[in-house]
Amino acid sequence: MAEKESINFTIDTYMNLQRIKKANKDHENEELDYQLRGVIAKLSSMGVNVEDITL
Repeated sequence: MAEKESINFTIDTYMNLQRIKKANKDHENEELDYQLRGVIAKLSSMGVNVEDITL
């Protein structure tokens, strides 16, 4: 997978997790939070600022 494809896939994953988190409203979900932290770390290492794509 090319670097841009990898970045696009990771951004899509982040956006999907954000939608799930929003749909969960105030329900605590430790696994979802853990997955989001991991994706944020990956995107940061790729030089992507997630603040622009956070719900």
